[in-house]
Amino acid sequence: MTPLASPDIDLDEATDLTAAPLEPWEVVVWNDPVNLMSYVVRVFRTYFGYSLERATQLMRAVHHEGHAIVATGPRETMEVHAQAMHDYGLWATVRRSDR
Repeated sequence: MTPLASPDIDLDEATDLTAAPLEPWEVVVWNDPVNLMSYVVRVFRTYFGYSLERATQLMRAVHHEGHAIVATGPRETMEVHAQAMHDYGLWATVRRSDR
């Protein structure tokens, strides 16, 4: 049987095992000429669970400003959210947060 550690390795040696901080990512939903505003509100409420007030606020930002950040978090999660927005027929992208 082979030993797991060689006797000449100092197992008490300090090792930096801290992970790099997770950089936040954002899902941005962009305005499009296809989807009704009421539909966008329904998608935000259904998928993200936002209140009617929050979903309407985000929809208005999409409509008036051309886009809105609808979610922030780890990249992999944001990619899943962006794909879900695509599945609903919305135009969404993922970008690194500058915050």
